[in-house]
Amino acid sequence: MKVTSSSSDGSIKLLQITDTHLFEATDGSLLSVNTCDSFQAVVDAIIKQECSYDAVLATGDISQDHSEVSYQRFEKGIIPLQKPCFWLPGNHDYKPNMSSVMPSQQIQQVEHALLGEHWQMIMLDSQVVGVPHGRLSDQQLAMLEEKLAENAERHTLILLHHHPILVGSAWLDQHTLKDSHDFWQVVDKYDNVNAVLCGHVHQDMNVTRNEVRVMATPSTCIQFKPDSDDFALDTLAPGWRELELKADGSLNTTVKRLPQGSFQPDFNSAGY
Repeated sequence: MKVTSSSSDGSIKLLQITDTHLFEATDGSLLSVNTCDSFQAVVDAIIKQECSYDAVLATGDISQDHSEVSYQRFEKGIIPLQKPCFWLPGNHDYKPNMSSVMPSQQIQQVEHALLGEHWQMIMLDSQVVGVPHGRLSDQQLAMLEEKLAENAERHTLILLHHHPILVGSAWLDQHTLKDSHDFWQVVDKYDNVNAVLCGHVHQDMNVTRNEVRVMATPSTCIQFKPDSDDFALDTLAPGWRELELKADGSLNTTVKRLPQGSFQPDFNSAGY
């Protein structure tokens, strides 16, 4: 699979949408936020701002209720974005129903893609069925190492649902990527990994670990309050991330959000 650059300088522009938590019912709500409406509002905002991008990344928790209809809702909802969409499963997803929309004209579910002439993208499945935390199987780790070695001349963006470093919230960090040292042991062997992109934490994270940028992105519905040991919701609005991967291996990224006050959740909720 290959994504072609639309930029004159050969850079690749990506759009990340994550943790949509869609339901079969159009009025399905997560902590009082109608996730179908908030997802649609994010898509509408992206179109309205006329941003440039070559592909869309959806990093898991597409569905909240596991239903086939929720995945069909996502598939239909991104049609106006027009560009190919790469998705992977999160802890809330049900892979048999996720695959029910495949083959899709727009959605790709692949382990590897070449991005223009200078980058590659490796998409990892960190789901452990029935639990909120993640792990990478031996097969996934072997595939990661194989692609890093096979395309040593390409800069690399790695995608997965679960956060591979701690975010500083005790309740969220219980549900991190378990055995993340196995992941980093592979990554640290190669100097062509430039960035890791995840979902799961429903907040903006952008830190550097051993010269590798590690990023997480706001959800299109509810937001988790950063640095909170106990479950807590943030007042920030739903959002998305834009990335520009440059030919020299550097990247620019921006998180954008709906207007402040949009889709406020039930702040008395003790969890979900």
